[in-house]
Amino acid sequence: MARMSTRRKLAIASWGSPKEGNIYGKLTVDAGPAVAWIEEQRERTGEKITITHLVGKACALALHRAPSLNGRILFGRFVEHRSVDVAFLVAIDGGSDLAKARIRDVDRKPVAEIAAELGARAERLKQGKDDDFEKSKGLLRALPTWLIRPLVGLIGWLASCLGLSIPALGIERFPFGSCIVTSVGMLGLDEGFAPPTPWAHVPLYVLVGALRKRPAVVDDKIVIQEQLTITATIDHRFIDGYQGAILARAVREVFADPTCLDRDADGGAGADGA
Repeated sequence: MARMSTRRKLAIASWGSPKEGNIYGKLTVDAGPAVAWIEEQRERTGEKITITHLVGKACALALHRAPSLNGRILFGRFVEHRSVDVAFLVAIDGGSDLAKARIRDVDRKPVAEIAAELGARAERLKQGKDDDFEKSKGLLRALPTWLIRPLVGLIGWLASCLGLSIPALGIERFPFGSCIVTSVGMLGLDEGFAPPTPWAHVPLYVLVGALRKRPAVVDDKIVIQEQLTITATIDHRFIDGYQGAILARAVREVFADPTCLDRDADGGAGADGA
C-alpha cells in the first residue's frame, strides 16, 4: 500500500462539513500585458517570474489597501497583522505532497524579489532541507489520524491566532500570513476553488488557473485575448462587497498595467500610491 502523503493525512484529519460562512469569487482578466511584462522582467532580472508571483503581489496590494482583511480573529475580535504576508503552496515529492512558503512584506517587495525568495524556499522544501517543514512533517507521520485533528487545531490556534512560535515542532508565528495562493494552471486546469484550511486561520485563499486564448469583446469588436481566471475563497467574517471590490480592483489594475509596479520604487505604496 502506498504511503499516505502529509497533505492527504492532514486533509482527512482536519476537514469536515463546512461550518463557516465562506463566499466565493471569480475574476477573468486579460493577461496579455502581464505576460509581456513578465517576459521583460525575466530578461532584465534573470529571475523566473511567473503569473503566480504577480497574483500574489496583487493580492498583497489589496490587503495593504484594505487592512480589515489583513488580520485574524482572536477571542471574537479582529486583530490586524503588522505586515502583509502571503503563503504560497509548493508541490513537493513529485507533486504528491504540498508545503507552504510564507513570504513576508509582499506588498513592499518587487515581484523579482518575491520570485527569488520563493524560488529559494521552494528548492529547500523539495530537497528536504527546510528544517521547520521536516520537523512538522515528522510529527504528522508519527501521529494517528484521530489525534491530528485536535492537535493541529490547537497548534494552529496558538500559532495563527495568538502568534506563538513552536520551534520544537517547526512552527513559526503566523505561518500562513493573511492569504494563501496556489496554482492549478500548471496542471492544465482553467479554474477551481481552494478549500479553506481550518487551522490556517486566514481570510483569503486565491487559486490561479491556466492561461487560455479566448475570444473577447473590446470596443465592440471580437478579439483574441490571452486570459487568466483567478478565483478566491473568502471568510465572510472579514469581507463584504466593499472589501471584495478593493480586492478585484487591485488585481485588475495590476494586470491591466503591470508597469505600475515599476513606478513604485519600493513596491510598498501599491499600484495607486496609497
